[in-house]
This record gives sequence, C-alpha cells and structure tokens, in this order.
Amino acid sequence: MTRRIVRTGVQLSSVGFLIFLIILLLDKQFRVLPNSIHGHLPTHHPGLVVTDVTIVTCSSVNPFSSCTLDPSVWYRVDKDLYLGNTWTSSAYVHFQRKREEELLETDKVVVDLRVSRFNPGLLNSKINNPRGDVPNAADSSELDWESRPGGIWIRRSSELHVSDAKTTLTSVDVLFGADVVDPRPQWEVKDTPVLLNSLTELAEARISVRRGVPPVIKKPELRINDNERFKIMQAADLHLSTGTGHCREPVPEERVPGEACEADPRTLEFVEKLLDEEKPDLVVFSGDEVNGETSKDAQSAIFKFVKPLVDRKIPYAAIFGNHDDEGNLNREEIMAILEGLPYSVSSAGPDDVDGVGNYIVEVMGRSNSYHSALTIYLLDTHSYSPDERQFRGYDWLKPNQIKWFRSTSQSLKKKHDQYTHMHMDMAFIHIPLPEYREDTNSWKGNWLEPPTAPGFNSGFMDALVEENILFVSCGHDHVNDYCMLNRDMNDKPNLWMCYGGASGFGGYGGYGGYVRRMRFFEFDMGPGRIVTYKRLEYGDTESRIDEMMIVDAGQVRA
Repeated sequence: MTRRIVRTGVQLSSVGFLIFLIILLLDKQFRVLPNSIHGHLPTHHPGLVVTDVTIVTCSSVNPFSSCTLDPSVWYRVDKDLYLGNTWTSSAYVHFQRKREEELLETDKVVVDLRVSRFNPGLLNSKINNPRGDVPNAADSSELDWESRPGGIWIRRSSELHVSDAKTTLTSVDVLFGADVVDPRPQWEVKDTPVLLNSLTELAEARISVRRGVPPVIKKPELRINDNERFKIMQAADLHLSTGTGHCREPVPEERVPGEACEADPRTLEFVEKLLDEEKPDLVVFSGDEVNGETSKDAQSAIFKFVKPLVDRKIPYAAIFGNHDDEGNLNREEIMAILEGLPYSVSSAGPDDVDGVGNYIVEVMGRSNSYHSALTIYLLDTHSYSPDERQFRGYDWLKPNQIKWFRSTSQSLKKKHDQYTHMHMDMAFIHIPLPEYREDTNSWKGNWLEPPTAPGFNSGFMDALVEENILFVSCGHDHVNDYCMLNRDMNDKPNLWMCYGGASGFGGYGGYGGYVRRMRFFEFDMGPGRIVTYKRLEYGDTESRIDEMMIVDAGQVRA
C-alpha cells in the first residue's frame, strides 16, 4: 500500500510517511513550544529599519510545507501564532530589516502597521469624505496601504527615514492575550488580534511594533528618602497567565453580582491599587510571578506585572519560584527579559553559582550619600527535589549559593560600617526554609497549611543568623502569611521568618475563604526600625493587618 502526495507525485510507503510525519512533528514541537530566546532579546542594533512584514503559514501534514523564509532576508519572530493549540498548522510573523546605510533608492521603509479586516486608507477616506467622492491627489496617500496575511496592512515610504524617527518601524514582536501590554519604551501593541482565522483570534495573537531606537536602559538607583524612610512591597505568587487566566477559589467569587472573576485583571487591579495607595520605593516579586502551566507565552505574562511599575516609575526586583519556568521559557530567558526592562534591578547573578537570580540590591543613604543603608539579598530556591526517594517535595539552597552569600556579606561589612546610621540586611526567597516548620510560639498571622519546605536542611538559616540578617521572607505556601521569630539556644531573638501571603487569583486560595493579600516592610532609618504589615484585596481593604515592629535600634525585636 502506498500514499501519494498529489502535488509532487512523490510516493512514500505508509511506514516511511509515518516516520517522516513523526520527525516533522517533533521538529515543529522543538521549534515552536520552547520559543527561541531570540524572540525576547533585542533583535536589532541602532540603524536597522523594517522594510516589510508578512505571515507564513505551514502544515505539519504536508512534509514539504515550511514556516521559515530565507533567513538571510527575513527575520522570524519565533512564536507560533496558534500558540501550539493545533498540531496540524503553525504560523509565524516574519519581517525584513536593513541597515539604513544599506538602503537602496528602490527600497521602502515601513512607517505604519495596522491590523484590520478592511483597508485602513479606505476607512480613513470614508471618515474624511463621507459623500464618497473620489479622493484627490492630496488624499491619495491615505489609500497607500499594502495588504499582508492575517489582516496586516502596512504603509511604506521610499524616502529614507533615520531609525530614531517617530514614524519608522525598527522592530516587530508578537504577544498574546486580550489583556496584553508592552512596557518596553517606544513599543505599541496593536489592539486587534491577528486575523488569520478563529484560532489566532482565540489565542489573541497581537502584533507589537517599535518605532525608532529605544534609549539605553539603566538600572535605577535606590535611595532612602529625605524623611529617612523606605518601603518594600512584597508581591508573592501572582500566578499570571497568557491571557486573562482562570480564578482559583476567589473570595468573594463575585465582588459585584454578575461580574465573573478573571484572574489576571483582578490580580493586577489589586497590585495597582496598592501601588497607588502605599507608594512603595521598591517591589520585590518573590517567585511564581508566572503560572507556567497556563503561560504558553511567558513574555506576555511578564509584561503584565512589569507594566504597572514602569508606568509609575517604581523599581522592582524578581526571583523565581517553582512555576515560573514551567511554560515556554526557562529561568535564563525570563531573567534576560527582566534585566532589559525599565526600572528593573533584577539580575541573573554569578554564572558559577547554582540557580538564576542570586544577587543583592543596595539601597543608598539619603541625599548624596555614597554609603549603603540597606542590603537586600535575593536567592534562587530552585524548584523540585533532585532526590525524591530520600527527600520528597522541593529543592534546597546549594553549598555554593550559601558560600556566595557568606562571602558577599563579609566583603561588604567594611563599607557598611561607614554608613552614618544603622545599616540593615534582609533576604527574600521563594520556598520556605525547614525552620519555618518549627512552632516557636512567637508568630503572628495565618498558619493554615503545612509549610512545604524542602526535606533536606542545607544550613542556610545558620548562615543568615551568623551574617546578622534581620528577616527573611518567602512565598510559595499561599495561605500562610505569618511572621515567626527564630531564637538561639539561649532564647535570644535571632531573626524573623515571614511569608508574603499570596496575592494572585491564578494560584490556589482555598482553606476556608482566604482573601488575597500583600506584605509590606517599612523602614525608618532614624531609630533603625522595621515595621511589617499586610493589606487585603477584599473586606477591610483600607487597614493594615497584623502590623508589628520586628526590628528596633537595628536589632531583632521580640
């Protein structure tokens, strides 16, 4: 029995055809689902301009179909417009670009792009000329739109445009979701999904374009304000998806009768409310920002939690949880995105230390002080246990991470001693330490589920105490939000171990009507004091919950 490929006349045996199809599907899976990092890092150098844009569709049941154009001419945005929702078809946005100095007189530069079922020039002409008269020469430019697949229309100019001109397109990207945003400078998301068919509209595949060359992104400087104050907002477990997401155990299920809960919009509304009311100086995202299993395009999810910070010019730092890299991007790729975004102080950290995101953030003293007032240690607690037979559950901090922490802390002590007030140190992680399980009878807040700390104790708590860390705060366990005091053998307070309390509706809630919340740490450098409290998403939303002083005169307070 043979199978005939009609258009080519090539004959393959059934077994041969099946093997070929399997190879093709595996190739498609490799190319599409992991999403090459090239789609998320800068895809240009100054001077590149876009000269054409198109979409290429291919079929996995046709072994001679390809979704790649000549790579010497076309750049492919490595994101399947179907988001892998069908195994039979794929589609990719491609664009051409050239150096300005290489443009020929016959070349055209893209100066505008729209997504529409109809010619935008005709629509504009109809608006400006409702009687339907034939447009005159002055109006003819409005009709100068070129059609491309997927409802894309482009306008091109034969005049040479410098790459920093406001009208010239210099890069193209693809994002997903009805709630999609783009926090990158000079990028604009088109408000209509790609119009290939119902599947691309279902995935809400959207084109984002950049005009001109964006400014160089510089890390912001953090500084104690003139009132000797500094405030950190810890956003734990946002669990954002590609698209609006699905609410898990929302409380209440409907804030307004008949208003269905959408996870990401409700989570981000809560975040933005607190940003506006609390006005934090720094936001620490303590892991599981991305709900991996529902984020087929993690970049779109990342952009959603970054945009409110960029809009308000608030610096932020992020570490990873066990779900962030369960989507289409790994830790290195996610951190590469975060490092390149405005107001981010996030860092991948040393290459020779286990994990991604082992780094410090220094907060300088007020005014023009060159001395650090606060040092914030952020560490990657990894994901799942590498030895399930012996230590079930979650991973632990590795010896070289603890060594890095100790050596960094000790190398900074001499500098920190030069600060005129009391220098203070703290740490943020995602997965709690084993000591979070120990009930010391000195804790405040909710303890509603068993702490899912790793089964192996790497000794990081001892290192924190020895290096005079005042508190460590984690996430991971969504309905625990307590702060617990750790004491030494002589009952002397060592440090506080806190939970952030989950804030995202895409992660589990449960356990008897748990309301989403956010933890804050407020520093007063005059008396060397730290106060912590939480704010609720629903109910008593204006009050500080479980407010407590945990540090006074630069010392842990019982």
